[in-house]
Amino acid sequence: MSVLLKLDRGYYSTTDDSLLRETFWRMKVAGLQVLLRPTILRDAVQTLSLKALYLPDQKRILLDQDLPVLKHHWNEAHEIGHDIIPWHNEMMLGDTEQTLMPACHQKIEAEANYAAGQLLFLASRFAAQAASSAPSLALVKSLSKGFGNTMTSTLWRFVEQGHGGRPIVALVTGHPHRTRRKADFDPANPCRYCVESPPFRERFGTMRETDPFATIVGYCGSQSGGSLGRSEVLLADLNGDRHVFDFETFFNRHEALTLGHWLRSYNAPVPVRVF
Repeated sequence: MSVLLKLDRGYYSTTDDSLLRETFWRMKVAGLQVLLRPTILRDAVQTLSLKALYLPDQKRILLDQDLPVLKHHWNEAHEIGHDIIPWHNEMMLGDTEQTLMPACHQKIEAEANYAAGQLLFLASRFAAQAASSAPSLALVKSLSKGFGNTMTSTLWRFVEQGHGGRPIVALVTGHPHRTRRKADFDPANPCRYCVESPPFRERFGTMRETDPFATIVGYCGSQSGGSLGRSEVLLADLNGDRHVFDFETFFNRHEALTLGHWLRSYNAPVPVRVF
């Protein structure tokens, strides 16, 4: 993709100081922006914890080479999104959340993410393939391999674009088991991401992220990887009617991925977890 758009792709490392110094030197020579602000790369990479960087005045994308290759795909496509959306170039010459209105920053990132999704998941092809089968993490894993993207980005895309009109919710969190939580775990904000399909938002839009997290804690084991558990769960919609969802959680040794999808309306006294 970068070649077709005549974008230069390079790499930096957050763990190798020599590579960072070489990148600084090259960028000082190659472009006016970094020549005038020689610390911009260090500030962007270290202070903002960026995984990729796009320099529009140089038509150059820099990727963190310490990340897995599959994550390079998404990060590069995200930066390409910034390049192909005309109005982004005016807003990206070193601006951060401190110099850019937060609402505008969020809009820019959302648009770049949408562009990345269209590029990496082949527009409508992914949605059609995802909607043709019953939702499951096994299906997400298969789609991840088939389209060559990470399971996390595939799960996100699956919920947003491959829902096929079904209420679906996904959570990306740390390990939910109490014995495996990291020291910085925040019980008030337990989710890294909570992604809802449009039908889910329309029918179950008042749900707090802490509620489904509490539910997955109830069925997840302490395994160090793989499937952590599965359970049928009752969710109440905006009208107060209850529905049965199938929830399952998988831990890839870095983050826990949870998928919950609608099964049926609740009309029988079957023991099901409720929140």
